[in-house]
Amino acid sequence: MQSVENEREYLASLLPERSALLREMRAAAALPESYAPIVAPETEQLLVTLLCLTRPKRVLEVGAAVGYSAILMAERLPEGGSVVTIERYKKHADMAVDNIFRAGLEGKIKVIFGEAAEALSWLDSGFDFIFLDAAKGQYIEFLPELLRLLNPGGLLVSDNILFHGMTGDDKNVQRRKITIVKRLRMYLEAITRHPLLTTSILPVGDGVALSVKKREEESARNANEQKD
Repeated sequence: MQSVENEREYLASLLPERSALLREMRAAAALPESYAPIVAPETEQLLVTLLCLTRPKRVLEVGAAVGYSAILMAERLPEGGSVVTIERYKKHADMAVDNIFRAGLEGKIKVIFGEAAEALSWLDSGFDFIFLDAAKGQYIEFLPELLRLLNPGGLLVSDNILFHGMTGDDKNVQRRKITIVKRLRMYLEAITRHPLLTTSILPVGDGVALSVKKREEESARNANEQKD
């Protein structure tokens, strides 16, 4: 166990330093009186790498919290790129707007205050990259709209899918988290078996699922293979 901790500390030491604002936001989120969770550092770096690979123009985030990930992503988008981020808690949404203004990215990031299920239903499709980091028990409910909104060839990144080790091991499941764990398992089964998705699950941070929406020719080829 000690070797695992040492390995994590070593890998953490290799992560690049962020801007002063992002460092300030991460420090504030770590305070005991704060309940504004932000992405784990190793997951954050994976997110940055994926953005460099995919070069998306339109990004959707479900679960803004205080705007940390939205700022991180917007800073790395190509010219003309934009982020739409949804947050259900008014206090967090207001903090996100303030932090985005401080970052000078108010023209690049749009914050939607409201329930994600409702907001997703009226958003227009055409997103190249979706970062899902909201209420874990609702991931399965969001999936149909996320698939509608995601462009063919686009990437869906789902965070915290291992849920503190509970998703994959019944022995770790806390009684009050049983329903969330069951629904997360339903979500993982859905994205790994969905005919429109190619999914890989990584044990990074609290678990990350990467799902690419197949292009039309891929879907047609797979359908033909299943018939054969």
